[in-house]
Amino acid sequence: MSALSDDLAFAGLVEIGGRIAARELSPTELTRGLLERIAERDGALHGYETVMAKSAVAEAEAATREIAAGRRRGPLHGVPLAVKDLLWTHDAPTAAGMAIHRGFRAAEDATVVARLRAAGAVILGKLAMTEGAYAGYHPDMTVPVNPWDAEAWPGTSSSGSGVATAAGLCYGSIGSDTGGSIRFPSAANGLTGIKPTWGRVSRHGAFELGATLDTLGPMCRSAEDAAAMLGAIVGADPKDPTALRAPAPDCLAGIGGGVRGLRIGVAPAFVALGCDADAVAAVDGARDALSGLGAEIVEIAFPDASQVLRDWFTLCAVEAASFHADSYPSRRSDYGSILATFLDMAGGASAVDLHRIGVRRLEFRGRVEAAFDGIDLLLLPVQGLSGPTMAGVLEAAESERGIENLLRYSCPFNMTGQPTITLPAGATAAGRPVGVQLVGRPLDEALLCRAGHAFQTATDWHRRRPAPAS
Repeated sequence: MSALSDDLAFAGLVEIGGRIAARELSPTELTRGLLERIAERDGALHGYETVMAKSAVAEAEAATREIAAGRRRGPLHGVPLAVKDLLWTHDAPTAAGMAIHRGFRAAEDATVVARLRAAGAVILGKLAMTEGAYAGYHPDMTVPVNPWDAEAWPGTSSSGSGVATAAGLCYGSIGSDTGGSIRFPSAANGLTGIKPTWGRVSRHGAFELGATLDTLGPMCRSAEDAAAMLGAIVGADPKDPTALRAPAPDCLAGIGGGVRGLRIGVAPAFVALGCDADAVAAVDGARDALSGLGAEIVEIAFPDASQVLRDWFTLCAVEAASFHADSYPSRRSDYGSILATFLDMAGGASAVDLHRIGVRRLEFRGRVEAAFDGIDLLLLPVQGLSGPTMAGVLEAAESERGIENLLRYSCPFNMTGQPTITLPAGATAAGRPVGVQLVGRPLDEALLCRAGHAFQTATDWHRRRPAPAS
C-alpha cells in the first residue's frame, strides 16, 4: 500500500479497528501507508520528534499474524497510534522537548505505552512538544505547525499530538495535561481530548511538569475513539502508587446511552469574564445541541477561580523545580528562557505560601463540588481566546489579563483533579477550530464519553478536517 488516501487516513480509530478485525485492512499495509504519509507530510508540520518505523512495522506484522489466527485483543489491535515524547519507550529516545535529554533511552516503557502495546496498538513514534511540557519551545527544537493554518497556535504542550492526529498522521495519540495541555491542542486542532481524573492513568515513565497536576490522556478525532484509547490505559499500577485503585471503566460499553435526562450546567457569569464572541458562540451552540438531545440545561454560579489560577502558577513552578533539581539551575544555559523563567519562580515561594496554597486548593475543590449539586456535567469554553495565532498567544502572555483569558477555564480543573472532555464545537471566521469542554465529577469519564458521543451524533464539527497542504 502506498501512502494512504485522505479518506482512509482520516477514518475513525474504532472504524479502522473494526475493519482490521474483519480483515478488510491489514495492519502491516496500513502502517506502511501511514509511515509513507508521515514521510511525505510531516516535514512541513513537525508533529513527530521521532518516527519509529522499524519497530512499528514489526508490531504491525505481529498484529497481522495474531488477527489472522483469530487472536484479536480488542479495538486497538493493529491500529497505528503515537505518543507524546515525554513517555518512556525502551526502543526509542525520550527527550520531553528538552535539549539535555536528547538521546536519553529508558530501560522500559512507560506504563501507558506498555498498556497500548499490550492492547495490540502499533506505536508509530514520539510526538513533538514544548520544553518540559511547559509553555514554550526550546530554541533547538522545531515548533509543530497547525495543519488548519500555519499561523495558528497549535496549542501547548501536547502540540505534536494535536498536529499529527489532526493531519491524519496517526489514528489517535497520547497527550499530557497539567494546566490545559490536552485541551488546548485538542481545541486548536479540531480534536476530541480527554483529561482524565487525576490518578486515573498511571504516570509511571512520564517526565513530570507538576506531579500533583499532571494527567495523561487520549487525543482523537471523536469521543468514541477517545473512549477506546482511554479504556486501554486506565487502572491501578504497582509502579505508580498514586494511580487510583478504582475499577477501570469501560467507556465504550455505554457510549450510545445519550444525554436525555442529564442535567448539564452552564455558568454564564463565569463565561462572561473573558471570552471572545467565537468562544461564547461555541458554548451556546453546544448548549442548544445538548438540549435538543434531551438534556436539561441548568444555570449555575461557578466559584471565583482567580486566586486558584494564581496559585496554580506558584504550585506548578515549585513542583517543576523539584523535578528538575538535578539539572537546574546547575545547567541553566541548557534550558530555554521560558522554562528557565518559570523554574525561577519557585524560589519566591515559602513553606508558608505552599501551605496556604494547599488549603485554598482544598477549599476551592469543595466549592466546585458544591457547584455540582444538582448537575451531572458542566459545559464551559476551553479558553477565552478562540483560534489565536502564535503571535496572538505571545501577545496575550505579556499581560496578566491575557494569561487569565487563556487559562481561566483549564487550570482550575487540574487543581480539583476533575475529568474533562474537549469537543470541536465551532470555527472562527478564518476557519480555525473552536472547542468546548464538558467537566465531570471525579471518575466520571464514562459519562463524559457518553455525552461527547451524543453531541457528536448531532453535530459534524469533529468530522471536519484541514485542507491538504498545497
